[in-house]
Amino acid sequence: MSSFSFDGGLPSILIARAVSDALVEDLGTRGDVTTLSTVSADAQAVATFGARRPGVISGLDVARATFDAFDARVTFETLGRDGDRVEAGAVVARVSGAARSLLTAERVALNYLCHMSGIATLTRRFVDAVAGTNARIVDTRKTTPGLRAFEKYAVRCGGGHNHRSGLYDAILIKDNHIVAAGGVAAAIAAARRHAGHMVKIEVEVGSLDELDAALKYPLDAVLLDNMTPETLREAVRLVNGRVTTEASGGVSLETVRDIAESGVDLISVGALTHSAPILDLGLDFAS
Repeated sequence: MSSFSFDGGLPSILIARAVSDALVEDLGTRGDVTTLSTVSADAQAVATFGARRPGVISGLDVARATFDAFDARVTFETLGRDGDRVEAGAVVARVSGAARSLLTAERVALNYLCHMSGIATLTRRFVDAVAGTNARIVDTRKTTPGLRAFEKYAVRCGGGHNHRSGLYDAILIKDNHIVAAGGVAAAIAAARRHAGHMVKIEVEVGSLDELDAALKYPLDAVLLDNMTPETLREAVRLVNGRVTTEASGGVSLETVRDIAESGVDLISVGALTHSAPILDLGLDFAS
């Protein structure tokens, strides 16, 4: 396994709440009727989490917490860490304990691990695609309700970076805000009056004329929406390092390299969280 270094894990209290809710959803009022009716309470087992496709791992602590929440006597051993690239067939964790516990917690643990690893894997593909350029790959707020922190963590595991976490931690003035506020000047002025000194302000623009107008006011960043690579290059030239430049819209693995080579600082990709396929991992009992 080769690993990618990143900072920032998920708070244990957040993980505990999420896995508890997920287990309650799965167990309902009767528990795992299949396992209870077919497996002896005395049966012990050892099982391994294995990758069935190559990818990047994310969510090992969440998988561990799932078993801990259901049965604290289960032993969970990681054989790698979040951010690791793995090949098909790699074993990433081993669990042992009551067979009933392993079977009952299996699906919730895999749901988190497969989903988060899928996001990390897709993110890494985008990061690799822009290697050697100035651009950083960032996520968006297009996340699964209730799972935003987990999905944004998975982006970091894949080598990407996080955009704002929510509506509360940065000001992003988009086209509808500008219309409702009565123009870009009015929107920026109102934002400056409202924002504290630690809050950054970004404005979305869809053309070079709109960019030129926005740059007349104090900003921290501009979101260059749905611009061609040629237009992005001109936008970067006009900005000339005065603010952070972010490209957004129409970003795919086929287009991201051309976008990055325009010289933008950030490329935001909604697909990282709203369209990433799972990474296929399975839990297999030792025979």
